[in-house]
Formats: sequence, structure tokens, C-alpha cells
Amino acid sequence: MSSLQILLLIGAYFIVLFVISYFTSRHSDNQTFFIGNRKSPWYLVSIAMVGTSISGVTFISVPGWVGTSQFSYLQMVLGYLLGYFVVANVLLPLYYRLNLTSIYTYLEQRFGFFSYKSGAVLFLVSRIIGASFRMFIVSSVLQLTIFRQWGVPFWVTVSVTVLLIWLYTRKGGVRTVLWTDAFQAVAMIGSVLLTIYFIAKSLNLDFHGIITTIRNSDLSKVWFFDDINNRFHFIKQFLGGAFITIVMTGLDQDMMQKNLSCKNYSDARKNMYWYGFAFLPVNLIFLSLGVLLYVYAASKGIPIPAHSDDIFPMIATKYLSPVVGIFFVLGLIAAAYSSADSALTALTTSVTIDLLETKNMDEVTLKKVRQRVHIILSVIMVFTILLFNSFNDRSVIDAIFTVAGYTYGPLLGLFAFGMFTSYQPNDKLVPVIAILSPVVCYVLNRYSSFLFSGYKFGFELLILNGALTFAALYFTRTRAKRS
Repeated sequence: MSSLQILLLIGAYFIVLFVISYFTSRHSDNQTFFIGNRKSPWYLVSIAMVGTSISGVTFISVPGWVGTSQFSYLQMVLGYLLGYFVVANVLLPLYYRLNLTSIYTYLEQRFGFFSYKSGAVLFLVSRIIGASFRMFIVSSVLQLTIFRQWGVPFWVTVSVTVLLIWLYTRKGGVRTVLWTDAFQAVAMIGSVLLTIYFIAKSLNLDFHGIITTIRNSDLSKVWFFDDINNRFHFIKQFLGGAFITIVMTGLDQDMMQKNLSCKNYSDARKNMYWYGFAFLPVNLIFLSLGVLLYVYAASKGIPIPAHSDDIFPMIATKYLSPVVGIFFVLGLIAAAYSSADSALTALTTSVTIDLLETKNMDEVTLKKVRQRVHIILSVIMVFTILLFNSFNDRSVIDAIFTVAGYTYGPLLGLFAFGMFTSYQPNDKLVPVIAILSPVVCYVLNRYSSFLFSGYKFGFELLILNGALTFAALYFTRTRAKRS
């Protein structure tokens, strides 16, 4: 597949996105941008949320994980279902009852100014780093496959990439993102199914043969109950999946902004149920592709790459039909942009509402502020991606991305303390607690083998992070209680 073909594909893809943007952004206003005027069909939101959840990193990594973790990821996906149930029945009723646009305004109503700003900043830091990391991966692939051959500098590739996102989200906001992400979700899943079809065809497998091959493979082991120190142990994976869903869906403005665009709580809950259950077959498809990639490599004598993330792109672009290569690039771009456009819109909403004093602004002034924030955040994202590239060390970048994930623990502790106790924390100490809790967790994780006789933390570290925040809020609470 030539670089010119890839470029033409990307061009055609963005034409579709801009057509969608044109029709969805007509007659838009600030409420359209923030919450879609609360008129979004629940089924559209459900499909769009699937698209947002599958980032470019996930698109490449989940099939590769099969080589080292087998089907253990399904244990986490089952935990996701529990998490979605909690979000649908605990958090969504709260958000709709308070008629929130940004979910972090709850912290202001419940605790006060400093808690509110702390929650918004935690989201801001995590989402900027997370979205930039994912865009860095895709921009790097585009640079290697196309633009480096043409002598285009990396900063130009990144700038144009983010500029395109800004262009098609700047007017319609959430309303546009819902439709573009739904389209991109279909493109992603379609590209994976097409890859499975061509691999099966090459291996002379019919549908029954695909199922049998996957079932008989050692890579399809799902359950891990034997060693609690194993990071794939069922309890770690299941509980980790549940709490990751609660914080990265229920306490994340990016994901909740889509839910809050539904007509009412009933529709939002329906969307959450369907989205949750859809995640199981979608991830099963990705994992099944992983088994078939390894089986295909073994049957054709293809060396397994040192990095598991490389097996999907390597086989899709070098060993299968050129059609697969085209759809792989399409799926990768869809995964990256569905995550980034949603993040940029949510960040713009949070900064405008949570960090700036816009409550009493008229519509015209608010629109001008929102548009400026949208531009500034786009520029920040470009510089963050370029900063990642300057490290030129994937391990350093992975570490930064991991540290960004620690910011969700304090959000978990803050919301849990607000919802399940009547105590009032010392509002001015909340920013300190929000910093110290992730730091303590990072140290415990780094030295866990030494401190806890060989025990290694997995995703349960998020639970510990939230628990430490909760405990600190309790022990520094004031005498006052919520009335």
C-alpha cells in the first residue's frame, strides 16, 4: 500500500467527517456544543461511546495482548458490566437530578470552591495527557508511513492532525462528535471483522473453523484463579474493571457529556445498559483477532515481533491483501480520532464551565470564550504531542501516561465521600489530598514487591488510590455536616 493511497484514504475519510459536521452543526449554539440540547437519541450515544472507548492504543494493543495475557482481559470486561450498572443507577440519577452540564459542578455544590477546581484540574491533566498520548501514537504511524518519505516535519503532521479535529468539532461540539464517533465505531469494528475474514480465508477456515481454532488455542484461556500475585488474577481483573469503568466513564466529563445529551435519565440509563453489554462482544472480536494473528504467523513462519503491539499492523499491512492494509489504516485513524475529538470537546466544556467564570455570561460572550478555549486547548494538545516526541523514549512516555491515570483515584474518593457520607471535608485541604494520594500510590506500586513480600499491584491500585483519598477527607473533615 503506497503512501499516496494512504493519503487519499485519509482525505476521503475526512471529507465524510466534514460532511457530517456540516449537517450536525447547523443552527448550533452553546448548549448544542456542551450537551447537544439534550436531544440525542440514546442508541446513537451508545454507538458513539463504543467508538470513544476504543482508542488507537486499544485498537492496536488488545489483539497483541493475547500473546502475553491470553483472554484474561475478558475478566476485566465482565467487571466493566458491574461498573456500568453502578454508573447507570448511582451516578446518572445524581447528574440528571442536579441538571448538570459539567459533572464537576457537583463538587462545588457539595464541598466548595477548592474541591470543585481540584476535580476539574484532575480531569484536565489526565485527559490532555491521555488524548495527546493516543494522538502521538497515530501521528507517529502517519509520519512513518507517509509524511517522512515526503520530507514533512513531524510538527507539521501533528499540527495538521489536530487542526482537522478542531475544524470539524468547533461548531457542533457534542452533537457533531456523537455522529462522527458513531461512524468511526462502525469503521473500526468493520476493519477488524474484515481482517478476521481475510486471515480465515488464507487459513481455509469457515465460521465453524474460526470458532474451533480459537477455542482450541492455548491463547484463549480466560480464567485465572490460582495465584493472587499474578496481575491477571480474576479478583484483580474483575474489580479493577468495575472501578475503572466507574471513574473513567462515570466520573469522566468526556464520557458523561454524551450521556447528559440524552433527552432524559431514562434514555441515558438505557444507553448505558446497551453500551455496557455491547462492550463484551466488541472486545471478544478484538481478542479473537489476536488469536488468529498468532495462528496465522505460526502457519506462515512469520517471526513474532518483539513488541506485541506490532503484530496487528505488521500482518495487516505486509502479509494480507492490500484491502486489509487500507482498512487497517482506516480503523486506526477512526480509533484515534473518535477518542481525540471527544476529549477536545469535553476539555473545552470543562475549562469553559469549571475553570472560567462564565455562569452569568450572555450567549454571545460565552460563545466567544468557548471558541477561544477550544483553540487554546488544540494548541496545548499539539505541544504536548511534540513534547512526547522529544523524549524519543517509549518507556518514558508510557510512564507519563500511567501517571496521568493516577488522577482518577482522587476523583473516585471525592465523589464517594460526597455521595455516601454527610460529612463536610476541609475544602482548602482537598487540593493537597488530591496530589498526595496519587504520589503515595505511585511509591507503593513502585516498591510493592519489597514492601509486600512479592505482591504486585494491578488495576486494584485505582481502588487503593480512591480509598486513600476518602480516608484523608474523613480524617481532615470539619464538624459541619451536609444539611
